[in-house]
Amino acid sequence: MKQCNLKYSCLIAVLYFGMNVNAQTTPDSAKVQKIDEVVMIGYGSRKKVDNTTSISSISAEEVTRTKVLNASQAIQGKAAGVQVTASDLPGSTPSVMIRGMGTVLGGREPLYVVDGMFASNINNINSNDILTYDILKDAAALAIYGNRAANGVIIITTKGGKGKLSVSYDGLIGIRNPLRTVKMANASEFANYNNIALGINKFSLNQPVDTDWYKQITRTGIYNQHNLSISGSSESVKYFLSLSNYDEQSILRGTDYNRATIRSNNEFKIAKGVTLSQNLSIAFTKETPKPLNAFTTAYKQSPIVPVRYASGQFGLPRVNSNGVVDYIGNQFNNVGNPESQLFFDNQQNKGMIMQGGLKLDIDIMKGLKFTSQFSGEYGNYKAYNFTDAVAVWLAADPTRVPGDFPGQNARNTLLNKKEDYYNWSLTNYLTYNRKFGVHDIESTVGTEATVINGVESLNLTRRNLLLTDQNYWNLSGFDYVNNVQNLTSVKGDRNTTISYFARAQYKLMNRYLLSATVRRDGSSQFAAGQKWGTFPSFGAGWIVSEEDFMKDSFFNLLKLRGGWGRLGNQKVPLNYLSLSSGTVYNYGFGNSNAVSNGITVNKGYDPTLGWEITEESSVGLDFAVLNNRLTGSVDAYNRETKNLILGISNFLTSGQSETYYSHMGAVVNKGLEFSLNWADKVGENWTYSVGANYSYNKNKLTKVNTEKNVAQLSGGDLGNGQWTKLFNGSTVGHALGSFYLWEFDGYDANGAMKYKDLNGNGVTGSADAGDRKYFDSYIPKSTLGINVSLSYKNWDFAANGYGAFGFKVYNGKKAQRISGENIESSVANDYWTPTNTNAANPAPTTAIPIASTFFLEDGDYFRINNISVGYTIKNVVKNVKSIRLYVSAINPVVWSKYSGYSSELSGYNAADATAEGNPYKLAGVELNSYPTLRSFIFGLNVNF
Repeated sequence: MKQCNLKYSCLIAVLYFGMNVNAQTTPDSAKVQKIDEVVMIGYGSRKKVDNTTSISSISAEEVTRTKVLNASQAIQGKAAGVQVTASDLPGSTPSVMIRGMGTVLGGREPLYVVDGMFASNINNINSNDILTYDILKDAAALAIYGNRAANGVIIITTKGGKGKLSVSYDGLIGIRNPLRTVKMANASEFANYNNIALGINKFSLNQPVDTDWYKQITRTGIYNQHNLSISGSSESVKYFLSLSNYDEQSILRGTDYNRATIRSNNEFKIAKGVTLSQNLSIAFTKETPKPLNAFTTAYKQSPIVPVRYASGQFGLPRVNSNGVVDYIGNQFNNVGNPESQLFFDNQQNKGMIMQGGLKLDIDIMKGLKFTSQFSGEYGNYKAYNFTDAVAVWLAADPTRVPGDFPGQNARNTLLNKKEDYYNWSLTNYLTYNRKFGVHDIESTVGTEATVINGVESLNLTRRNLLLTDQNYWNLSGFDYVNNVQNLTSVKGDRNTTISYFARAQYKLMNRYLLSATVRRDGSSQFAAGQKWGTFPSFGAGWIVSEEDFMKDSFFNLLKLRGGWGRLGNQKVPLNYLSLSSGTVYNYGFGNSNAVSNGITVNKGYDPTLGWEITEESSVGLDFAVLNNRLTGSVDAYNRETKNLILGISNFLTSGQSETYYSHMGAVVNKGLEFSLNWADKVGENWTYSVGANYSYNKNKLTKVNTEKNVAQLSGGDLGNGQWTKLFNGSTVGHALGSFYLWEFDGYDANGAMKYKDLNGNGVTGSADAGDRKYFDSYIPKSTLGINVSLSYKNWDFAANGYGAFGFKVYNGKKAQRISGENIESSVANDYWTPTNTNAANPAPTTAIPIASTFFLEDGDYFRINNISVGYTIKNVVKNVKSIRLYVSAINPVVWSKYSGYSSELSGYNAADATAEGNPYKLAGVELNSYPTLRSFIFGLNVNF
């Protein structure tokens, strides 16, 4: 794999290029486009030139150009200050971080606003339906969303109808393979290495089997997508209807995914000045998931183990006295058979999300408009997981027979899971626009009510089904009383919020800009006295290029702007009193039976607990020169979460054992953002644009209240007794998610790893508990995006790349090894010996690796995200406007020094919704993770 000095060579590139320009932009059209370009600002829109805040806008063309399932993955590298970390697992949710991380225990993801409706993600949205994608980044823009805005807001507007009847079809088919693989030791290398580690010749060097487990559990992934849309308008109606189907057979065998979507957006002019808009979308998903730890199992299992024995039974890690694999031999590790792991995992999930709303716009008088919008969402989810316990029991030992299966055990189990929820919101607001000579004002005032009803879930595990055919699993007449193994029913908390908001924007003499917003939110989820919060902001701008002394200057546009705002995060741990029942009290008096069951409060309570509050100040500069061919912006910000919520452990003398929550600390994010773009036209046929964006963010925990006993978080668990991350009072001064490890210090006289004596107690070489210290975080300090597009007559070309720098990754697969498990080929061929003391790896050992910097690697990478080439044929036949053929390569190449599969690790875990981007779970640790994929696509677009 190629390597380069990414930090410097890629940084130089950003000095010359910018970002986010459509391929068709020309110098003649650029000036008009820049003046008229509109951005969504929340409960309205505004010309970008008149905006005082930091907003990144990404066009529909940019969103759909990279053919991926989730639109947020497609924007990676297209907006400064926006870090997208994605998993290529079908149906997964990309982690989006805007201007750093400001919370430990609270929600970390931005708020999505889709056609005015709040959403936690956009997994259900077909990217082809998106019209605009606006990212609100600074507090001056975000405060209009109050207690939901601490992590940024992404406003998405979907397409509507316009013009004559238009029908469009877009279809593609593609193949996918891992972008990078790791070469594991073969059978003879494994045997030699482990014989040395054990000090005996346990394994023969001549093995009859040499299994490539990674190849065994993977396949070439295939996916296809078909999109059909119909749109148009008349004097009184605008209509848009789209249908989409996405289907993927992913690289992990047996893992399939399907998503079908329907969207209907319509607008009706009921009367003069009265417009009713309706939008409705439905998404259906179906998947057959497989456990992602199969990748780790394949990494760890020995190559001398066969996939199956000659009898057809699954192979096991056993060798006989001759050191050859044999099903009646002795077991040499506790790793399962990856193939059987997938074979016996029988899951299926189905889901449906329906979102929609009605919006009424009434022009009351000139410049004054009333808007009322109701939005609702309903979702349900069904899943099953069938386990054939007898088959699993037989596969664990080839000498077993069905008749010996323990009679007291369940012969099979079936888990059925059902969930559903609904949310709704009602928003009413007035908007007033008026110009008075040199004065231009716009104001908005409104109210909003939202209800999040909470998820209702029912989990039922049944045992000993007579019929194992899934078509009969829901039949009535089953003996539930005697065969229900587990039953849980949970109703999630209902959250209601009432809000009042106002915004005023003022422009004087077309050059001086002022804006101010305030929002007051009341939430049911907080205690009395803490329910209400107020979130103000203000912004100011000066369009210097409109001054008389700048009229004939070098600048077509020069604008200074700045602002301050306060934001909230209501997705935080809540107060509740934990009651511990069943405590037995004996009153004595000589009667041993005189007892009473009691109840006690088992945790503390902070009556001041509310939402986390973030304050941010920022300044920015926008410019355009050379007839608007070169455009760019520079932003600087300081964002501080002042009342960080942390867990508190009561002292032992309190008698309370459970953690409770309190406002205990502060986190600061400081950063710089740059974007530049050059767009030009050469002759009549050539147009091109070259752009880049660069962002730098420094994250630091600046304060923890040491008067209380902060609950320690030990994260990045490797599953072998080792963990890699720590959060407590000692974390002050370090970035969130920093690794906490022993520092590797070479090898001792026997080739074992040594560790630095950092606490100065004289204990050297060994892993003394006091010798751990903090190292860099998994969160990149800087990111870089480069975007290039050009067109010549009917040909078009586009490419974009993304890089992340200044972060660390822990090679969890490599660091999890226990005796008898496989090693990488590089380890098997370069380890310490008395004649090779400068080896890259220690002497072979059976000891569990210590969590040290030996396994901590630079995560820096730069990747080509997408290359696409298309050819358009216009006016082919009557009623066919155009046909475009295109080919794309997604993630074709990456430059990285990391030795694992991928350093882009969000920690996504389908079974744990809190794991995504969690700084104190597996984010940044390569373990049980889905690999980054390379895709090649052929597509067809037809417009009628």
